[in-house]
Amino acid sequence: MNDLSNEEEMTDEERLLAKPACERHASPMRSSISQPVSTERAQLNTANSLNSRADARVARISRSTAETQIELKLNLDGTGRCNLDCPIGFFNHMLSAFCKHGMFDLEGILRGDLDVDQHHLIEDTGIALGSAFDKALGSRKGILRAGFFLYPMDESLCRAAVDFGGRPYLVCNAELSGRPLVGGTVPECNEPASVCTTFQTDCFEDFWQGFVTTAKCNLHLDTIRGRSDHHKMEGLFKAAGRAIRAAVTIDVRAPNAIPSTKGVIC
Repeated sequence: MNDLSNEEEMTDEERLLAKPACERHASPMRSSISQPVSTERAQLNTANSLNSRADARVARISRSTAETQIELKLNLDGTGRCNLDCPIGFFNHMLSAFCKHGMFDLEGILRGDLDVDQHHLIEDTGIALGSAFDKALGSRKGILRAGFFLYPMDESLCRAAVDFGGRPYLVCNAELSGRPLVGGTVPECNEPASVCTTFQTDCFEDFWQGFVTTAKCNLHLDTIRGRSDHHKMEGLFKAAGRAIRAAVTIDVRAPNAIPSTKGVIC
């Protein structure tokens, strides 16, 4: 009886302390400790859902001129898949690297007057791809807007910095030799093998100039050091993909805000 009466007179805190340790740890007090974990998981789920808004971040672009015919479909929230029907082997390789590192899905058909040279097709592809980014981004609401990446490619070290702030500007210090790259044969190519297996390195800057013009972004591309033109260009395409990937990522802290003090990006 005395034990029972003593227990009845105990406060809630005294009753809790009188319990074995294993029972105390299973008490409701523990729920207050687990709340931050639940909050972190909620934030993570929010981030994942924001970055999977593929329906709002997909664009189709068609560009047809007397010199080129280009069809592209871009998904900013992809898996890095590039499926292009492109007649220039090295250019296709660069676009594949760009998509892989940017986690963009890109598909389409590239056709141009390669009997003239590669300039028209490469530049117009840049224009079309930039248009696709501009269309997929829309008002730029919720994106981080700017991105930067430093990419090592064997002996080459390449840097890219981008800002989707609405004003096109390109600074390209690729430090290329200007000599065409020459590769093997491409049997399925309709054009002469000598056209398909070379890449005119002076078209590298033309591509990015076309891109920034229609994507309405600032882009700085720099080869810090390097020997191989192949490595310099590939490193810059990969660095650009990574930098642009960062810039177009949805900011979980401001998913509905325009990332500008002006309140608009145009």
